[in-house]
Amino acid sequence: MKGAFDRLVPQPRALTRGDGVFILGQTGTAGFEGAPSDLRPCIDRVRAALGPGWRLAAGPSEPASIRFRIVPQVAGQQSYRLEITPGGIRAEAQDRAGLFYAATSLAQLARLSAGRLPACLIEDAPDFPARGVMLDISRDKVPTMETLFGLVDTLSGFKLNQLQLYTEHTFAYRDHAEVWQDASPMTAQEIRALDACCQAHCIELVPNQNSFGHLERWLTRPRYNVLAELPQGGAPLPWGGTHEKPTSLCPSDPRSLAFLAGLYDELLPNFGSRLFNVGCDETFDLRGQGRSAGLVRQLGEGRVYLDFLKQIHALVTARGRAMAFWGDIIIRHPELVSELPADALALEWGYEADHPFDAHGAQFAAAGVPFYVCPGTSSWNSLAGRTRNMRDNLRSAAVNGLKHGACGYLITDWGDGGHWQPLAVSYAGLVYGACVSWGLLRNGEMDVGAALNAHVAAGLGTTLLALGDVYLACGALRGNGTELFHILSQPSTRPLLAGVTCETLRAVLAQVDGLAADLPQTQSVDALETAQVIRLLRAACHRGLALLDGGLDRTATRQALAGEMDALMVSHAQVWRLRNREGGLGDSLARMARIRAEYAQ
Repeated sequence: MKGAFDRLVPQPRALTRGDGVFILGQTGTAGFEGAPSDLRPCIDRVRAALGPGWRLAAGPSEPASIRFRIVPQVAGQQSYRLEITPGGIRAEAQDRAGLFYAATSLAQLARLSAGRLPACLIEDAPDFPARGVMLDISRDKVPTMETLFGLVDTLSGFKLNQLQLYTEHTFAYRDHAEVWQDASPMTAQEIRALDACCQAHCIELVPNQNSFGHLERWLTRPRYNVLAELPQGGAPLPWGGTHEKPTSLCPSDPRSLAFLAGLYDELLPNFGSRLFNVGCDETFDLRGQGRSAGLVRQLGEGRVYLDFLKQIHALVTARGRAMAFWGDIIIRHPELVSELPADALALEWGYEADHPFDAHGAQFAAAGVPFYVCPGTSSWNSLAGRTRNMRDNLRSAAVNGLKHGACGYLITDWGDGGHWQPLAVSYAGLVYGACVSWGLLRNGEMDVGAALNAHVAAGLGTTLLALGDVYLACGALRGNGTELFHILSQPSTRPLLAGVTCETLRAVLAQVDGLAADLPQTQSVDALETAQVIRLLRAACHRGLALLDGGLDRTATRQALAGEMDALMVSHAQVWRLRNREGGLGDSLARMARIRAEYAQ
């Protein structure tokens, strides 16, 4: 029975093994004590774990071999106590979330032990009060409702309690159809249905609408271009080059606030959460070259940014919500951090292993600003993920978040570069992040592959992790992605990073081919997605080899690459449609088509 304990995800804070087993059987009675609204999520999870032959009864009077109780003396919100003996099972918690997590642990043990539950005492509680996932639904994938409902069930099984859907243009605002009409957006009715599903799984669905930068889908259109800080685009990017399209609202134009107020009035009533993520990250246009240039010269970029953020905060609080915002701009102006509204929640994001969660967390803590740490899955711009970076980034966020008193931990999963990576690439980061945010001490060195095999992608866990590390053999590392992704997605005129050679790419190919040979021959969605990852990696290596050895000048090589890209585009669309809506697929395929066009020359 040791195996069942070891495969619990996340590992609990304290687990004492006992003697014997409780045999679940096909029939029996499970009793529940507490307010009906507090018991409902727990009852639903227990019902699914026990099967239809079990009778579920409310109230303390009836004998029951399994009993779940809401009791005031259990210490701490979301904590629980679960005791399994050969004679029965008893679980106690002080709130609905804690009782639900007790039921979640019981359900895992029942499945992992095939109904012969090992005797034990589990006493458990989370490290971070808020533990969430943010999914990018704006670049370019909008998941189907079936996918989202399934994710809610899966994420709640890892004891995550918050979900955000990152939105730029993918909510169906009534008067703005021109912005979202080709994006298959989330509707108000769908949000309300998802919100109800989340509440039934003790997850808070937090509204998320970027409200300053990253609004190019709006500001490139004539109707909204008048609100742009740089109407013609051309903002310098921190990593070099320029952003060709207008991306940020003009903070000195009163119409910008009126525009946001209209969005908020339509979006927010669909959510039960009182928290609202307004984004406001990467405001590239606010560098003193746009319509607010005079104000920036007079007050400074940081002050102009903060003043507009405070105006957004006023809109949010007037609607009965608390404002969360990405902290990347304000942290560059440490002298202004203490001027943030007292109830504003800073979201400290960073996606590299060496991101300064320590230094930035210290700054927010010293100023008394509540904050989340927000690492990532390292899936985007990667094709297959970045396993080593993912683990180090997620762990560092947990270590330093706890060190400086972060009140939450938000795992971000982005779709930059056409969202070519399928969802299976993100599994490892979602699972590992969930575990270290629940309990760093017990889960920091967990076997992620075994956890994936046991709970998410049966038989594929170690393969997915290994595919996520092939980038290390490429010969060059880069931030926020892999060179393999850039080889496949960028024009042939872009020089490859120093260190990438034919030998390193052949080494990557050998690793990929070896992993492909061991891929389970199933038609599950996860297996089909993993096969697509292998195709992407192979195409990147083949293109890279042609770029290095002059193959693009040979007709036969170009024809082979064209055929491979044609097949890749077909499979990309097929795999996309397994979990996602049609909107955005055209934009994603267009990026592949631009590379395909090079082979026709």
